[in-house]
Amino acid sequence: MKLCSLLAVLGTAVLPAAVVSAQKLPLSTSSRWILDADGQRVKLRCVNWAGHQEANLPEGLNKQSVDYIADFIQQQGFNCVRLTYSIDHALNPDVLVSDSFTAAASAANVSVTDMDSMYSQVAQNNPFVNGATRQAVFEAVIAALWQRGVMTILDNHVSKASWCCNLDDGNGWWDEGFGYNDLNSRYFKTQDWLDGLKAIATWSVSQPGVIGMGLRNEVRELLLQGTNGRADWYDFMTQAATGVHEANPDLLIIMGGTQSATDLTHIRLNHTIDWSAWQGKHVWEWHAYSFTVTFALVKESCDMTKDAYGLFDGFVLEQGKDYTAPLILSEFGFGMTGGPNDGLSDDDNSYFQCLRDYVTGNDGEWAFWAVQGSYYVRQGAVGADESWGLLDTNWTGLRNADVPALLAPMFQVTQGP
Repeated sequence: MKLCSLLAVLGTAVLPAAVVSAQKLPLSTSSRWILDADGQRVKLRCVNWAGHQEANLPEGLNKQSVDYIADFIQQQGFNCVRLTYSIDHALNPDVLVSDSFTAAASAANVSVTDMDSMYSQVAQNNPFVNGATRQAVFEAVIAALWQRGVMTILDNHVSKASWCCNLDDGNGWWDEGFGYNDLNSRYFKTQDWLDGLKAIATWSVSQPGVIGMGLRNEVRELLLQGTNGRADWYDFMTQAATGVHEANPDLLIIMGGTQSATDLTHIRLNHTIDWSAWQGKHVWEWHAYSFTVTFALVKESCDMTKDAYGLFDGFVLEQGKDYTAPLILSEFGFGMTGGPNDGLSDDDNSYFQCLRDYVTGNDGEWAFWAVQGSYYVRQGAVGADESWGLLDTNWTGLRNADVPALLAPMFQVTQGP
């Protein structure tokens, strides 16, 4: 398949230099903007690359080499990757890759033979993994991206390595928080999370091209959790951000609200978080999908949906407020094929057109879900296809050649400090 890239769609004359050349690091923030080391605006245009499931490795290395995937990402015009990981990995980074695949079998309740075969495919495409640790693989991915001018955001997706997210997956809310329940918090060990973040931040000092860390993907309450004014969110996010900044002061600190990173209203209605300990590094994040419950009641009206986006999250871009900071839409996406609208279903198309209009209207930062065309194992299915992936199931080229044109307007830079 011929790769149709966003560079081809837009033309290099249209793309800002930020897309095709390396940034001057470290990055910092000023009001709602992210700036490079020279004080020039950097617009993050990212793609998610999952590495948080049971194998605890970036997906797809059974299909292609690290360099092939990094080339694809750079060719599509992305200037950063949101690379996900688990606290299981953060606390045990020196596990051999071969052992990690063997252990993934029991963790995912699949055949050891299947996972050992998966490891053999990884080693065939990436011979350096023989005798290598999981951490060495993450390092190779980060290095390959940065060699191509692509930055990395390290995102803590889950505590227990697994697919995310459900209200009963045990990864949703801090176990030391008010209103503990087993369904939502049994794996979210607060101290392990803090220790894991600090370990990753310390390691990231030696990783060129790493620009920031997402503290936790899709924090979400269940039952009584959060009913104390979301005091636990303020407490534990502050502890985490402070620890990460102490370990690596160069990193952006990326923090989402509750209700699966869709609700930041408490920082407007109660009070914002005190980010004086990581001044000039704070970034908010939010998520939006066609199925997002927070916006479900208004999804039939684009105008009302955009109002809801602003009410719950986008308000942080209003300059001059105590909560003003950059905001990245760190997850959005859609099914790639089978629909009548360039492959999108009617529902996904309506959602995406509206969301794209909102994001471009604010010239916001974003990270598309996702690059991966398949998984080593997902929810018990070995080699599961990712129908929302930019890459096809064999990781050889675009799953849907029309998607670059759909995303193209979001790459433009139209505002600045």
